[in-house]
Amino acid sequence: MKRFHIHVGVKDLSASITFYTSLFGQKPVKEKSDYAKWLLEDPKLNFAISTRAETVGVDHMGIQVDSDDELTEITNRLKSANQKLFDEGDTTCCYMEATKAWVKDPAGIAWEAYRNMADAELFGVDRGEKEAAKEAAACCVPDMSEKKTCG
Repeated sequence: MKRFHIHVGVKDLSASITFYTSLFGQKPVKEKSDYAKWLLEDPKLNFAISTRAETVGVDHMGIQVDSDDELTEITNRLKSANQKLFDEGDTTCCYMEATKAWVKDPAGIAWEAYRNMADAELFGVDRGEKEAAKEAAACCVPDMSEKKTCG
């Protein structure tokens, strides 16, 4: 099963939680001091907000999958279409341990294809590939100009 993912940067988390809870008709499944996430079944959507995005508004979008095979299918399609894919691999982001790959659409919007593995207590973990200050301030979107780009 695939689930559409949208992450929106917000200024006021509390007001945004109130707004989106009303809009979706349900409370977040995960709520932290800087982050909230809804896993909606109708429509099937993983919708997250945080105060960690570099800008207010849509930060990135993605496709969440349940299996490695689904993740491989998506990344292979993007590679076949000659898209520059950033293979982030295993990472901790948005209070989850996950395996991720990233691409930018023609408008420059970052898209991730990912599989969540487990909950995490930290928003993110420095894997030695990002500067600590950038990791603390930014959301999930990596610098896709790094050497892991393939495709």
